[in-house]
Amino acid sequence: MKNFALIGAAGYIAPRHMRAIKDTGCRLSAAYDLNDSVGIIDSLAPEADFFTSFECFYEHAQTLRRSRANALDYVTVCSPNHLHHAHICAGLRLGADVICEKPLVPTPELLDELALVERETGKRVFNILQLRHHTAIIQLREKVRAAPSTTKFDVELTYITSRGKWYAESWKGDPRKSFGVATNIGVHFYDMLHFIFGALQRNVVHYRADSKAAGYLEYERARVRWFLSIDANDLPEDVKGKKPTYRNISISGDQLEFSEGFTDLHTASYREILADRGYGLADARHCIETVCAIRTAQPVRGADCEVHPYVARIGK
Repeated sequence: MKNFALIGAAGYIAPRHMRAIKDTGCRLSAAYDLNDSVGIIDSLAPEADFFTSFECFYEHAQTLRRSRANALDYVTVCSPNHLHHAHICAGLRLGADVICEKPLVPTPELLDELALVERETGKRVFNILQLRHHTAIIQLREKVRAAPSTTKFDVELTYITSRGKWYAESWKGDPRKSFGVATNIGVHFYDMLHFIFGALQRNVVHYRADSKAAGYLEYERARVRWFLSIDANDLPEDVKGKKPTYRNISISGDQLEFSEGFTDLHTASYREILADRGYGLADARHCIETVCAIRTAQPVRGADCEVHPYVARIGK
């Protein structure tokens, strides 16, 4: 049984990590968050110590190191995006391996810095890239690998997940903290595309705003038109008023159906990490480089065949 601490216990994604810790037979011994809306701990780890001061949490974690039975084996990071780097480094310096949500960090340079801290501490960083464990994604990857090597698939990715007015007031609506909508809601899709279709060859941005972004990505085995949005006005007419989210991925005319099967992906990720088969810094680099380029690129007018059809609807 491994000992875990969790940073960001009041966040949306934290319960999935708490469940994964419990389902893998491990123990959440300490948790931290500025906010104290963490009643979920009662059902998953009622014995865990909880702190609303990072200094107190860190000092407690240091005292745990005095006993091998109580010392932390892992620190899980679920804090806001802009705090990931600092919290990962803190976990490594506590003598623990670190598991962190996406995006790991905003830039490749910070990945390099994490690699230095890994070497200094002798500990490792693991990124949650849960779509790589989804059955439908694995099957599509095998299908692509089985196709002739000269085949390039035409992919259209549309992901609209409506967010209310609260979003703009939260850290997620602040690009200095979330690094923008393409990074915050898109990074796992870019990792998925790389996982399936290979190395990225071109990265063009056609539109970027606070609530949406669109562009073109060309991989070894695919040409991808993508559109991401948190604006409910972008939902298709037949979806508006019925569902807050629309997800559609077509591959050369075939629809990728993966709306089911998400429930246990974090637990699957934890099992792989505990078996020393987790995804580390090198695995995360590709999607970090992709979102960094999207975030800093100057949007351009693209060829019609490369522009997602939803771009033409913006402003109408």
